Amino acid sequence: TSALDPELVGEVLAVMRDLAEAGMTMLVVTHEMAFAREVGDRVVFMDDGQVVEIGPAEQVISSPREERTRTFLQRVVDPTHTAAARGTAAD
Repeated sequence: TSALDPELVGEVLAVMRDLAEAGMTMLVVTHEMAFAREVGDRVVFMDDGQVVEIGPAEQVISSPREERTRTFLQRVVDPTHTAAARGTAAD
């Protein structure tokens, strides 16, 4: 969804959510963690092409075991963390 017009992202995620509820199996690459938690059965967190962590969506997103996963999720959940690290204010 990163290449989509922001107005279309919600529509695309809604269609994917409907397909998942209908039982369709999908492999989705996303930074939309709320969507991954809601729709995904399992989550695979990758960094630089390597699997870092794999498990049930709720467990990986809520209680990640690996430091790299925790760091990523903190930055996604709190974008000011990344801006502060750069010395800039978040929009």
